[in-house]
Amino acid sequence: MKYFKLPDLGEGLHEAEIVEWHIKPGDQVAVDQLMVSVETAKAIVEVPSPQAGVVAAFFAEEGDTVHVGEALVEYEGEEDSGTVVGDLSKAPQGNSEQGFIVGSAYDPANSGANASVKATPSVRALAKRLGVDLSHLKPSGGDGRFTIEDVEKAAALNDEKGRSEVLKGVRKSMAKAMADSHANVVPVTLHDDVDIHQWKEGQDVTMRLVHAIAYACEVQPELNVWFDGEQMTRRMLNQVDLGIAVDTEQGLFVPVLRDIRNRNMFDLRDGLNALRQAVKERKIPPQEMQGASITLSNFGTLAGKYANPVVVPPMVAIVGAGGIRREAVVWEGEVCAHAIIPLSLTFDHRAATGGEAARFLKAMMQDLAKPEI
Repeated sequence: MKYFKLPDLGEGLHEAEIVEWHIKPGDQVAVDQLMVSVETAKAIVEVPSPQAGVVAAFFAEEGDTVHVGEALVEYEGEEDSGTVVGDLSKAPQGNSEQGFIVGSAYDPANSGANASVKATPSVRALAKRLGVDLSHLKPSGGDGRFTIEDVEKAAALNDEKGRSEVLKGVRKSMAKAMADSHANVVPVTLHDDVDIHQWKEGQDVTMRLVHAIAYACEVQPELNVWFDGEQMTRRMLNQVDLGIAVDTEQGLFVPVLRDIRNRNMFDLRDGLNALRQAVKERKIPPQEMQGASITLSNFGTLAGKYANPVVVPPMVAIVGAGGIRREAVVWEGEVCAHAIIPLSLTFDHRAATGGEAARFLKAMMQDLAKPEI
């Protein structure tokens, strides 16, 4: 028998969730035939078969999370050779740098979540009958074992409050990133308003924000850096690569708009539209969501005036833009109603000073106050 294991998908990713099987046990598959779609923390990757043969069994179902090196598929009638086969570069949405690994015989009972669950057969049977997933619970028994009481309490809680849901894919990645930020960043947030009543008709709000960030990074490049808190080093970046938060039903995506300082607004708008469409269709390559040097959260398109946006290391700054509103202001000695954009700038105070952050925000405000760009 030969066992096809989840390959190293690159980009430092260690696990993936099974989204959809495109084959079934008993199927005859060809080399590089699309076999399964998996979702990593970055994107959906379509994985081809590394060899021709008949599929004997799956070791994971749709919705399961599988770690790199764990078996996905068993092929019929072949001895396990321990060779490397397949090529992700031939996958419709794969990563071209890694091959498929076929290793030694595999015991699915000791893989994934099952390997960490300690319970007697009677406890497992009760959990199955009551619809309780032991991998979602903390055991109370000795030596980390689950008890009947654990199962009964979980079942009662499910009936009373509703079932818990394990975070997967993009939401899981977001939760981990937020926890990492909370543990490793010293955040400070500045707020201010920009009077934009002089804008000429037809100004693209998002592109004005992008342009203002690019300008501010020229004025105060200390916020366009990567910071390593363990080594206490910072890397001054030559290029401004802007991560732009995109809200979806699946969770928060942050595709990267590259080199915003050296591209015109029409090119940047086309690039942003393409990134958003790729996110919407779940076809954005992982590399298009990596390497940002600073981030923009344009949350005001939905709701909100000010925020405390979260800095994700190794970046040191994120800009938040609230909803445009009309406010009473004093202009040339008279009270007028003007359009206002509220801004929020969160920065990691380990890597940047308050003065640097304030000058960055001031530069953004100066650029946004111009009638046009």
